[in-house]
Amino acid sequence: MKKSDLNKKQKREALLNTAFELFTSQGLNKTTINNIVEAAGVAKGTFYLYFRDKYDIRNKLIAHKATHIFSVAEAALMETNLTELEDRMIFVVDSIIEQFKNDKSLLSFISKNLSWAIFKNELISAGSSAGVDFYNVYRIFEDSPRAFRNPEVLLFMIVELVSSCCYSSILYREPTEIDDLKPHLFQAIRQLIRSQEAESV
Repeated sequence: MKKSDLNKKQKREALLNTAFELFTSQGLNKTTINNIVEAAGVAKGTFYLYFRDKYDIRNKLIAHKATHIFSVAEAALMETNLTELEDRMIFVVDSIIEQFKNDKSLLSFISKNLSWAIFKNELISAGSSAGVDFYNVYRIFEDSPRAFRNPEVLLFMIVELVSSCCYSSILYREPTEIDDLKPHLFQAIRQLIRSQEAESV
């Protein structure tokens, strides 16, 4: 990588990291672009080389953070010998839950701001630069001999279920601690997967 390209990457990463710190500590509404560039130590014009406004950097942060979470879970899955679709999905979900347990600010940020449209659109537009192709998220379904009526809808429902359960249980311990909730959550995911399976012809 050229020195100029490395410098650009470092500035972009500095802006993303600083924005995340400010968004999670003082909130999106109270954070200005001036706050971000001053804390990151870059010129305001540099911000606009990479992002349209603070909502654009928020959206890219969501895709960036969510991609990292999925990447860590997928890498861990590759180290296992699990072959059954439901077991693989539960393993991925458990990995995501553990990451959220270890970083509550990340959980709060993603749960408050993540929408399926933002995640999908940002990841598609980012392409390989995001670190994961959006359609690779479906790999867990594609690697299974089982067919599903609409894998995207199924994945959407699982993501929404896990996100909302983690938010309430990890941050507020409602209705119970996340480790006590896990068996119920995993059972619900298994039932959800089975309910969406396409009938064999």
